[in-house]
Amino acid sequence: MAEQTTQPPNELDRAAEEAGFYHEAALNAAWTGSRFAIGALAFLYGAFAFAYFYLRSINSEGRWKGSGYHAPQMGYGVTILVLVLVSAVVQYAGLQRIKAGAKGAWQAAALVALLLGTAAVVVQILQLLSLPFQPGSSGFSSVFTDTYPVLLVSWLAAMLWLEILVMRARPLTAISFLEQPPTYAEAFAVQRFQSSLSAFTLVWNFMAVVTLFFFLLFYVL
Repeated sequence: MAEQTTQPPNELDRAAEEAGFYHEAALNAAWTGSRFAIGALAFLYGAFAFAYFYLRSINSEGRWKGSGYHAPQMGYGVTILVLVLVSAVVQYAGLQRIKAGAKGAWQAAALVALLLGTAAVVVQILQLLSLPFQPGSSGFSSVFTDTYPVLLVSWLAAMLWLEILVMRARPLTAISFLEQPPTYAEAFAVQRFQSSLSAFTLVWNFMAVVTLFFFLLFYVL
């Protein structure tokens, strides 16, 4: 009886299996990482919201706003809010277009969202340089000048992330978003890009909601 031997595993099959494993891990990391980022940002912004309500509620010696209180410039606040909200809406609309296979439409939307978000950063810097109150003159001014620099840095980081995504999309062919790419490497690249884009859109939408929340606190209440 002839001896049967087990065939050694094909090196190409093993490489493809490993590539698939790391690809799935990358997709899961993008999904999980975006949720963790939202949780971390919620704690970060929650600290400022707590300080706002705490100092406002106790109003120690009438120092919440103080005798020389001047409200922050409404024009700056509305402009910043509109820029961030429209940027998030445009980016979300662009995400739906690229999911439908329209890479060019997303690229146009991403550039618009990038310009709007960057404009919000610039306007916020201008406001912080021309505030009608001193940073430590009252509880309100202290919380305001603590909160908005952090928001500004968050917006700037988000715009850098979006710029990276715009650059990552350039080597990906438009047809890859409509049809199955011919190689696993190309298919994996498209799927990883889409997962990163979805993660960014989720985080940016959350930050837009946070911007609206703080606008209501500082400019409306």
